[in-house]
Amino acid sequence: MLSDVTPQDLDDRFRAALGELRVPAQRRDLGEPLSAGAPLTGAQALALFDAQLTSRLLDLAARWLRSFGEGYYTIGSAGHESNAVVAAALRPTDPALLHYRSGAFYCLRAAQAAGGFPAAAPDLTAADAAPDLTAADAAPDLTAADAADLAGTDAAGLIGTDAAPGPGGRDGSDRAGTDGSHPVGTHVTAGGPAAHHAGGTDLLDAAGTDVRQADARSYLAGADVDGVPADADGPGAGAGGAAAGGWGDAGSTGAGDDPGRTGPDAAGASSRIPGPRAAGDVPVEDRGAGTGTVVGGAPSSGERFADATDDGVASLPVGAAVVVDAAGEATVDPPPLPPSDPVDAYAEAARDVLRGVVASAREPIAGGRHKVFGRADLAVIPTTSTIASHLPRAVGLGLALERLRRTGGGRRTGADVADPAPAGADATGVTGTGTANGSGTGIGGAWPADAIVVCSFGDASVNHATATAAFNTAGWYDHTGLRIPVLFVCEDNGLGISVRSPRGWVEATLRAKPGIRYFAADGADPVEAYRVAVEAAAWVRRHRRPAVLHLATVRLMGHAGADAETAYRSPGELAADAERDPLLATARALVEGGFADGAELLARYDERGWQIRRIAEEVLDEPKLSSPAEVVAELSPRRPVRVSRAVAEAGVRAAGPGAGARAEAFGGRLPELAGPLTLAQSINAALTDGMLDHPGMAVFGEDVAAKGGVYGVTKGLRDRFGPARVFDTLLDETSILGLGLGAGLAGMLPVPEIQYLAYLHNAEDQLRGEAATMRFFSHGAFRNPMVVRVAGLAYQEGFGGHFHNDNSLAVLRDVPGLVIAVPARPDDAAPLLRSCLAAAAVDGTVSVFVEPVALYHTRDLYTEGDGEWAAGYAEPGGWAAAHVPVGRARVYGVGSAEDVTIVTFGNGVRMSLRAAATLADEGIGSRVVDLRWIAPLPVADIIREASATGRVLVVDETRRSGGVGEGVIAALVDAGYVGAARRVAGLDSFVPLGPAAGQVLVSEEAITQGARTLLAR
Repeated sequence: MLSDVTPQDLDDRFRAALGELRVPAQRRDLGEPLSAGAPLTGAQALALFDAQLTSRLLDLAARWLRSFGEGYYTIGSAGHESNAVVAAALRPTDPALLHYRSGAFYCLRAAQAAGGFPAAAPDLTAADAAPDLTAADAAPDLTAADAADLAGTDAAGLIGTDAAPGPGGRDGSDRAGTDGSHPVGTHVTAGGPAAHHAGGTDLLDAAGTDVRQADARSYLAGADVDGVPADADGPGAGAGGAAAGGWGDAGSTGAGDDPGRTGPDAAGASSRIPGPRAAGDVPVEDRGAGTGTVVGGAPSSGERFADATDDGVASLPVGAAVVVDAAGEATVDPPPLPPSDPVDAYAEAARDVLRGVVASAREPIAGGRHKVFGRADLAVIPTTSTIASHLPRAVGLGLALERLRRTGGGRRTGADVADPAPAGADATGVTGTGTANGSGTGIGGAWPADAIVVCSFGDASVNHATATAAFNTAGWYDHTGLRIPVLFVCEDNGLGISVRSPRGWVEATLRAKPGIRYFAADGADPVEAYRVAVEAAAWVRRHRRPAVLHLATVRLMGHAGADAETAYRSPGELAADAERDPLLATARALVEGGFADGAELLARYDERGWQIRRIAEEVLDEPKLSSPAEVVAELSPRRPVRVSRAVAEAGVRAAGPGAGARAEAFGGRLPELAGPLTLAQSINAALTDGMLDHPGMAVFGEDVAAKGGVYGVTKGLRDRFGPARVFDTLLDETSILGLGLGAGLAGMLPVPEIQYLAYLHNAEDQLRGEAATMRFFSHGAFRNPMVVRVAGLAYQEGFGGHFHNDNSLAVLRDVPGLVIAVPARPDDAAPLLRSCLAAAAVDGTVSVFVEPVALYHTRDLYTEGDGEWAAGYAEPGGWAAAHVPVGRARVYGVGSAEDVTIVTFGNGVRMSLRAAATLADEGIGSRVVDLRWIAPLPVADIIREASATGRVLVVDETRRSGGVGEGVIAALVDAGYVGAARRVAGLDSFVPLGPAAGQVLVSEEAITQGARTLLAR
């Protein structure tokens, strides 16, 4: 009875189950369907098996590495390997956002991209693959451009062997036969199929036993295997073993580098070593009376040798065998299973995953920062989500891809598609927003016109608010007629660690989502699961509408390495899950279909296991991130020279070739000729100029389009640029940010608006956990440039309360890499916004642009009617001179400017200038420092101005605890500032309604009194 599911026990059970599988009565060719009408061929099922077993062995390897302190991640994919069929139903160019149990999907996607997933059976129709599709679904109404994109794929949308080469240019041509399923040269000798290690190493011990049959438990646990020490370089170390290149790098295959030969024998010669029999390679004495002969080369399965061509020569598949019985009649056995390639895509995928497990700096996507599934050339976008927080991004990506498909094609952002960086520049390059105007926003390869987004998650995540937001947004837009081609995949193992999903709850929840088509499949049935996955993917691709595939899975080996499932699951339940092992289900399908026997599949499992053991040992020696600079390099790269140049070039374009379009957009009334503008008017003008310069820019949020924003900041933008670029969203901040995340990933430059700062708290993890981490966890290969506009801070008159007068920025300041700008003056607002847009286009920066609500329409500074707060708008020729680099402050001198330095921002700037004027009347000279940038703080400017007077008053309109002032004081201390310092800050309170707000917020009187107290010391 199963008492605990450990890696060793699971491995034992799998081996025992394979041993019980009978030898098929008739061997069939891998190019044939698994069964009549089945959507999978034997070759495709074998590819699924290879992906699944690679994933399973990676789980075992991760736990082995953890057992001696060298592995740092043990959440595995065991039991979820059926997600390989989802990958097989998609194209390797479909963007995928995967949850953490996606090992088999990742391995299969790698094989697809390398051309290693075989084509569908020649007679497989779309109806065979997806029987529930209508005729219209099978023959979609495509545009000419769509039809061109679909060229080269079959009716079911499956990718054949002509897929794009994977990393290193491998396209499978060196190992695939003409049918895309059999390696050229595979053949059977009288002693059985040629059996050699993938690297050419002799894997037979002195007794003639193939040591690949040693179980994975033994070698992953480090025990001796058939006399081979665990610390040896692999089985057969020594002559013909690792020393001869058996576990070496690709190309080092032992004697003569001939993969069909072993190392030198005692006599100095080389000989072919027979291995385990393939199914159907029955000894001649078992085939009937008398003697028989095995001859290489044969026609298809079960045919007589007499079936020959017109010239009397039989047409035989390469590697097939003909057995002649005592009566002189010949029967044909198809070739044995093709051997695993030591440098195939599965091995490369395994190396990727193991590098993540050991935190190797050479891991291809996160560079050792985390264990994620991701690779740019596989269109796998990394996500660390455990709670479905990546689903809103998936919806945004789907909406953006469909929008860009209709307007000229989406653009992929990231280092993999960047324009080559100039000499001396970093390797990240410049990528960006789909512009074609030379603005420094180079563009890379387009997503395919009919790409769909796939997004996977677990059943427990269905209950999370972010998942609900994503489903609701997808359904909401579908209801309005907008298309979002997203395939959600819910992998349902019934558990969230130890908390069970109530029976039927997940299905009822998913079925009830309006606007989302529901598909369901059992992962324990690979044929049906593949059929349904193909149907679901084809439906989404045809209709450009969202769907969810509810895939029943099991969880084997617990939640992670430290999870003792016996504390909350019964032995019977664990045993039932083990019986539904998807890897075993695929093995059974291959054996029952007549394509393999259990011994062959076990040999394949063991050979891949040895390979993964070798790779695991190799990645242990790879470098780790070893300095703070290495760790944070991708958080938020700064290239201020390029950003400055981008702003200057935008001004040149606006004044030159774009002057006519600019005049038309502003209705002939250019903002630089309109006289002094308010903060709101300056932001509106800067948004208009940004939209003109960045064709991929879009402004969206609650009430931003028809109404023009609740404060009129976006007034007229929809009329100028149309509803495709300026649009209202549903009232959900999580979804608004998710749309921005997806749009940035698709190559656009999104500018979402959050209506009030307090509303951002509903969705802040979309900035912290998703937006800010993309570059960090993808080593710059992917990015989501975005400028989030937020109306915020306090001091609003006649419209108060903590929701509309929120003064908390603490949660934003804590997000690594996030840029926070707070413009106070109208003549700063436009330059700061241009800097944020340029940084997004050049560096993929994510910025939050906090706009002080109380200053939107303010014109006066000291007295009513003085107009000293309003300011002119710079003409394009002056944009370069007015440029405000990220992290630079602005300084005002009042009076002698020698007595006290007042450091502030936002509303505090106006109050501090008014207080400074009062102090000047008392003979006290002040320097007022407008931070402008809350993150990164302008530390150099702070230190310089503080040292000039030796007295610093920090005026912080946020709260005393966690407020901006804490960061300013800490910067002074860190820099060794020895002068006097004092803070004036808001109380640790929500902002109340009406006059009571003045009791908790900073006032001009508090500023003047604080300065006097400082000077009195």
